[in-house]
Amino acid sequence: MAEVVLNNVTRRYGDVTALDNVSMTIPDGAFVVLLGPTGAGKTTTLRMVSGLEAPDQGEVFIGGQSMNGLTPAQRNVAMVFQQYSLYPHLTVRENLAFPMKSPLLKTPADIIEKKVKDVAEILQIAHKLDNKATALSGGEMQRVSIGRALVRDPSVYLMDEPLSSLDAKLRSDLRIELKSIQANSGATLLYVTHDQIEAMTMATHVGVLDEGKLVQFGSPREIYEDPVSVYAASRLGQPRINILPADLFGHAPTGAKSIGLRPEQIEQGSGADSIVSRVEHLGDQTRLHLNFRNHDIITVTDAHTELKAGDIVAIQPKNPFFFDASGARQR
Repeated sequence: MAEVVLNNVTRRYGDVTALDNVSMTIPDGAFVVLLGPTGAGKTTTLRMVSGLEAPDQGEVFIGGQSMNGLTPAQRNVAMVFQQYSLYPHLTVRENLAFPMKSPLLKTPADIIEKKVKDVAEILQIAHKLDNKATALSGGEMQRVSIGRALVRDPSVYLMDEPLSSLDAKLRSDLRIELKSIQANSGATLLYVTHDQIEAMTMATHVGVLDEGKLVQFGSPREIYEDPVSVYAASRLGQPRINILPADLFGHAPTGAKSIGLRPEQIEQGSGADSIVSRVEHLGDQTRLHLNFRNHDIITVTDAHTELKAGDIVAIQPKNPFFFDASGARQR
């Protein structure tokens, strides 16, 4: 596996700057998730690393070697797209085996057979090995697409929202499997998603992108507990962080425009009164929707609470975040 470095990478499409002077180091063996909404620059970053597109400025390095001018094949990367990339006339077995039959790899037949079997079992498609790709459901096709990458032994795995078309249970199962595969193999994996649960549960590092700029890079816990801005703070956490006027509770520092409160930063039972507007029982926790001085706040409470709409709950902030008028964190 290999370290991946983006050094001042910029990519433009006409008047639109998709990536704006992005520098980022993806450590060897890391599971890095790029997080952000549509248009943030996530897929463009993958395309720069894969060699499908070249940067207008800057340089990409894999394993210490500059990738300038090298084709995707020369970079030894395996990419899983959001859309299925299968050969429709081949069976699942043949689709999975195909990448290993490259003349460059010269993989022995018994190794091909074992890898196909192992990956098919991991992805729960072993019973479909002799089916044509055209006979599969959308979720099954995506599992085969992921499998085509997993059977290889590349320098870097690149995945562009590979779980987005799967149902909730399979998505949850494959999150665990992908993380386990990556951890056991020591693979370097760059993964694009807008799903913060995928980022929190799988990533060793998260890169938060906003309109082509890298806003923050660090562990999921670091970004959750120490965000650099309102934007970064809003990328992780369920329920979402509450962003409220800085002086709503009083005692705001000079220059603060807003206060950020995650559920654990809202102390219940003391402070000023709020009104319960809605109670959501979610099994392992209960979400409280509160109205505080005409502002909506969402927090969590005991799973077995007897609170109901209209009840009064006293709240106060505990170690909150403060942000200035630009959205930057005040320290």
